[in-house]
Amino acid sequence: MQIKNSYSFIAKLRLAWWLLRTKLLCRQARLIRFPFDIRGKRYIDLGKNLTTGVGCRLEAFSPDGRTKTLHLGNRVQLNDYVHICAMHEVTIGNNVLMAGHIYISDNSHGCYKGTADDTDPNIPPIQRPYRIASVRIGDNVWIGEGVVVLPGVTIGNGAIVGANSVVTKDIPAETIAVGQPACSVKYYDRTLQSWCRI
Repeated sequence: MQIKNSYSFIAKLRLAWWLLRTKLLCRQARLIRFPFDIRGKRYIDLGKNLTTGVGCRLEAFSPDGRTKTLHLGNRVQLNDYVHICAMHEVTIGNNVLMAGHIYISDNSHGCYKGTADDTDPNIPPIQRPYRIASVRIGDNVWIGEGVVVLPGVTIGNGAIVGANSVVTKDIPAETIAVGQPACSVKYYDRTLQSWCRI
């Protein structure tokens, strides 16, 4: 079933204004809704036909001042208040749909693994050394409302991450993962052509 949005006259004017600003900011994007906060634009590849909701924040830092660290595929849709931060590598595939209020980062302040490298809690969080590990999100992934994706995670092609999940480890392709921490609960059976419980 296809649902078509219906906009009021004022909303149509706002969309037209956003579209004009989108083409001035990034010609290859489909539609960027404002406010839109982009930091380190030269280290970001926005792909083609990007669509965003309001309040999105993309941040990228480059260790050598030249390398792009945030890569978005084609036809990515980020809904309201998605925040993505890349210091080493965050890669998002093609046709990825993200709901709102999502946080994705390849870095965190400090180490808390229960090893000799753990961060001293007496060090202010802003001064703690970064833990950095690549994040990779495959093609055709759907990420639900309020999801957090932590450093070092790969989400496979066609996966679905349920609302309010915290992704701390890899999610296999063509599975549905939910929870805190997120665990796979269903997989797509190609023979049956349906989603089956794990």
